[in-house]
Amino acid sequence: MTTANSAPPPPMRLRELVFGAACAAALRAAARLGVADALGDAPAAVEDLAAAVKAEPKPLRRLLRALTCYGVFTERPDGTFAHTGMSRLLREDDPNSLRDICLWCTEPWTWDAWPLLDEAVRTGHNVVEDLYGKEFFTYLNEDAPESADVFNRAMTTSSRQSAQDVADLLDLSGCASVADIGGGQGHVVASLLEKYPALHGTLLDLPRVVERADPRLRPGGPLADRVRIVPGDCRAAVPVKADAYVIKNVLEWDDDSTTRLLRNVVEAGGPGTRVVVIENLVDDSPSMRFSTAMDLLLLLNVGGAKHTTDSMVGRLTAAGLIIDDISPVNAYLHAFDCTVVG
Repeated sequence: MTTANSAPPPPMRLRELVFGAACAAALRAAARLGVADALGDAPAAVEDLAAAVKAEPKPLRRLLRALTCYGVFTERPDGTFAHTGMSRLLREDDPNSLRDICLWCTEPWTWDAWPLLDEAVRTGHNVVEDLYGKEFFTYLNEDAPESADVFNRAMTTSSRQSAQDVADLLDLSGCASVADIGGGQGHVVASLLEKYPALHGTLLDLPRVVERADPRLRPGGPLADRVRIVPGDCRAAVPVKADAYVIKNVLEWDDDSTTRLLRNVVEAGGPGTRVVVIENLVDDSPSMRFSTAMDLLLLLNVGGAKHTTDSMVGRLTAAGLIIDDISPVNAYLHAFDCTVVG
């Protein structure tokens, strides 16, 4: 049975940390092999799991042994393996599945980029353009379509899982219309429309994104008659008029893109319009390890950044917004409820 020291001394803890890539690689391998999907509710022998995922038993045991040290799967005294709360999140059929997010954070480009973090810190610039000769998303869509698909699935998963939290938090009872800017497939606006039966909504995002909009919003869907789907780049223009605008996990690009987006929203809405910005923070958050890691990844791939509370307040105020309230959405998101200056 695998055991792990829960509180190792500093020298051993540092040794563990420098092998962080091994943990990430093990999670990726388990996700790609489908080990969590093959393991049912009952504990299973490694030989049976190996047969199910078409792997060799001895290396699979080594993989599982490593993951149990992190609480992903557990090994029983008889040598069989069973699920834990974390390993179930690697299943494709789990309603809170993080499988695609695990894959996205360990895609091949990340293994090229992480060793150059010191260069990104020295220069303050992303390293992906030097690596591949192209802007990050151009590279993904033109040269790494499988990674682009993983990205889209991961963002869909993340948006779907947090959309209800956003809808639960926001009180739009005084609004007739809401616009989800850079809203991906529209999970947030769909949840808001379900909460408020008289509300009308707009989803704005890139053409290739909104063509895969949430089925609830597409023709024939239950919300289709109350939503308008607008293909476009919010950094170029926001051709949408609404009582309230929601901007979720978008203000993390480079400074110029972020400034242009906020300017476009302020100009589209006009004085008195409500703007709700929802972001991960790298200070007042119980998920600091997660948020700061995402912050470094943004530095590597797009030259972007996650915000502190102060930096977000500064950015929003400079754009002409008055911040009325700052509230936690869940364990890893905060909402800045703002009004366009009159």
